[in-house]
Amino acid sequence: MSFASRLLRLTFFTLVLGSAFARAQGLDPALQARIDAKLPEIKQLAADPAIVSAVVAQNASLPAAYGEMTQEKWKSLTLLDPFVRGFTRNEVGAALKTRKAAWLAEAFVNDAKGLKVGFLAKTSGWSHGASAKHTQPMAGQVWQGPVELDESSGLQQIQVAVPVLAEGKPAGSLVVGLAVSKLE
Repeated sequence: MSFASRLLRLTFFTLVLGSAFARAQGLDPALQARIDAKLPEIKQLAADPAIVSAVVAQNASLPAAYGEMTQEKWKSLTLLDPFVRGFTRNEVGAALKTRKAAWLAEAFVNDAKGLKVGFLAKTSGWSHGASAKHTQPMAGQVWQGPVELDESSGLQQIQVAVPVLAEGKPAGSLVVGLAVSKLE
């Protein structure tokens, strides 16, 4: 089967599974269609060379400061903390900023372990390694959460996560929050 055929088949199954998930959550089909329409853009963002190379590099060598970070310590850090600001000012943060759209409430990239590589703004959690929003993309699947009020951005959003692929295999995950009120 050709690459294009596999990609088309994967896209079809993703849309079917996404629609089934939306019905299970009681999402309006029109809202789900707007979310599904953003998936190609989200996947394209996950394929940005700066994002892919940063994920691969972090998977190869974890920065020493990461070993000291816990969920509790992460929550105690302010937005202006140099450690936090490093994630918005690195190559991943820059790539996310250049591609930010009005409908994008938040975006963050995780390495293979679920640890942060970069983001638009400080996230509520340090590691998402054990959560479905990371494990499903690491299995090559798209994940979609429920409508929620995001504690980081203060917006009603739906998170969607896709794999960051390196040489065709999941190396990390990109999680984006889609602002419900701004989806076109």
